[in-house]
Amino acid sequence: MTDHTTGQLPTPEADPHDNRRQVLYWRLLARLFDPEEQATLESASLAVVEDIGLPSALLDPGASVDSIVQRHPELAAEFDGLMAPEPGHDGARDRAAEVRRAALVSKTLLNVFATGSGTVTAGQLARWQSDAGWLERALGCKPGDLRGGRAGGGSGAGAGAATGGGGQGVSPTGTGGGGTTPDLSRLIPAIGPELGSIEADLVKRMHLREVLADPKLASQLTPSMSLIEQLLRDKDNLSGVALANAKALIRRFVDEVAEVLRTQVEKATVGAIDRSVPPKRVFRNLDLDRTIWKNLTNWSPEEERLYVDRLYYRHTARKTTPQRLIVVVDQSGSMVDSMVNCTILASIFAGLPKVDVHLIAYDTQALDLTPWVHDPFETLLRTQLGGGTDGTVAMALAQPKIAEPRNTVVVWISDFYEWRSEPLFESMAAIHRSGAKFIPVGSVTSSGRGSVNPWFRERFKDLGAPVLSGHIKKLVHELKTFLA
Repeated sequence: MTDHTTGQLPTPEADPHDNRRQVLYWRLLARLFDPEEQATLESASLAVVEDIGLPSALLDPGASVDSIVQRHPELAAEFDGLMAPEPGHDGARDRAAEVRRAALVSKTLLNVFATGSGTVTAGQLARWQSDAGWLERALGCKPGDLRGGRAGGGSGAGAGAATGGGGQGVSPTGTGGGGTTPDLSRLIPAIGPELGSIEADLVKRMHLREVLADPKLASQLTPSMSLIEQLLRDKDNLSGVALANAKALIRRFVDEVAEVLRTQVEKATVGAIDRSVPPKRVFRNLDLDRTIWKNLTNWSPEEERLYVDRLYYRHTARKTTPQRLIVVVDQSGSMVDSMVNCTILASIFAGLPKVDVHLIAYDTQALDLTPWVHDPFETLLRTQLGGGTDGTVAMALAQPKIAEPRNTVVVWISDFYEWRSEPLFESMAAIHRSGAKFIPVGSVTSSGRGSVNPWFRERFKDLGAPVLSGHIKKLVHELKTFLA
């Protein structure tokens, strides 16, 4: 901390490593809260960084983590898991390592959270996305996990590592005194939405239409949830080259998310085994273990040979009762990421045998997107994001689709801040009582962020159909369980 009367840094009688670490973190705080450079902190930080053998580029606000790692590839391993707890730490402190960690942590945090003001270029957005990916890696996650950029995120190594008990040891950033490690299982979900908010602000500050009109600049864009939201909102104002580039970005993002979601769904089995149908007597259905077990009485010890007088085969036929999946998605501004994820998810389930998928999107008006449910790209291009929320118009389209309640699941994704709450809830309760499976969903984002109207939340709980919130994997699991 600087003494404002003398302009000098304090020099208490303490371990010099502590002083160095404090210098780096005071510079971090100064840079985060005041864009003006503090000469004393800058010169002191430069001396620290050079003294510990790290490149001075760590203090350059214009240098990305990528560029530093390219010049100094040995640092890549240090950035990975940089801020994740150290498992099995015995409480001993390596103060020299803490100083080095402080320099790397400061660089990562400043590049992500000190975004300045003014117009943002496509290159600057791409650099920020890359730096945000390094922050996610530092927390032990995969790039894109926390921002909701990829549907398979949010439960990577970082989330798993964070769930461990807060053992004694150095804090992830090396700032503690060997006390309890921060609980990253609570910290990481809070960081994800903030990263998404920063990215959305950067996209808004970018002259997106001009960037899209220039193929060279458009090629620098990396599709993300924030960028896709802006493209979907602005698609009606685009034409020519700009519209073609926007569509290409949306399709890239859809394909990437679909690839992740498909791996979660592909093991889903539709229909229980029908044992009334005799198994097909083909080699691929041969139940070798059962065949051996049932013929053990035919074992000849003298010849050391098993004589098989009967072969056993596995039952593979499944009951073919069609299952109907009705997905209703709130397409108002607060539910964009859910709209994108669930549109893609619906298309994947629509590709499964014996699953009849219907998709409805609504705000103050409802749109039946079922004819395009197999193509999430075309579906998203037909959405109109924004506006108010009136679920009764969507219910008017959904209810007639419930022909056989026992074989129907209705997934309703919304924050449930509705204009006509009472009549909508009564209709939902009627679906539940009819025997159809009703799944209210408050959030199906990659980060798990979501706010649900507490009035609806309590009533769904009393109804016996609690709101499903969190990672999209939860919804995948629920649907697979119903369709199995």
